[in-house]
Amino acid sequence: MNKLFTDTARKVWVVLKPWVVIAVVMMFLRYTGLLSGISYLTGAALMHTGAFDAKMDEPAVARKFNYNFKIRDLQGTLRAADSFRNKILFLNIWATWCGPCRMEMPSIQNLYNQMDSTKVAFIMLSVDRPQDLQKVQSYIADKAFTFPVYVPAGTLPNLLQVTSIPTTFIIAPDGKVVSSESGAANYDTPEFRKFLESIQLP
Repeated sequence: MNKLFTDTARKVWVVLKPWVVIAVVMMFLRYTGLLSGISYLTGAALMHTGAFDAKMDEPAVARKFNYNFKIRDLQGTLRAADSFRNKILFLNIWATWCGPCRMEMPSIQNLYNQMDSTKVAFIMLSVDRPQDLQKVQSYIADKAFTFPVYVPAGTLPNLLQVTSIPTTFIIAPDGKVVSSESGAANYDTPEFRKFLESIQLP
């Protein structure tokens, strides 16, 4: 009886062993923070395949952007969103703990480098906790990103209270939301630059 039990247990262990090892490795990667790094590298590689290219889909329901809120840059300077009127607005909602957010940021930096700042304004809006401001500052500095980064200075309008990040909105100078993208995307494409340049300025 004991031999039968031992043989059965051994066979079960042979089947389960690979899964136990995988589970242990995944737990180790997760709790050491290495898993997000692996996800980032995998996602960054996929960015170059074209699978993540921004789709530039217009929202099903036409919406007007609510400029009635304020933001702060990473030096603490307060700015009214209303000051971005009459420009094309690229508004990205992200956080330092969000792997897909980090994955798409190099493409946003490349796009920012190529855009005319007199026509297109960028708001990279971090939704990290207020007490994690230094983490945001360190991340941006470490990656040498130069696009404008802000944090909320009060309550955001309903449109920007998104349920998933990253989320990106493109707002025309007349305040119409002309495109929104949920999830990581590659914005450094000729098609997306052409799309931005096609938006009419006042």
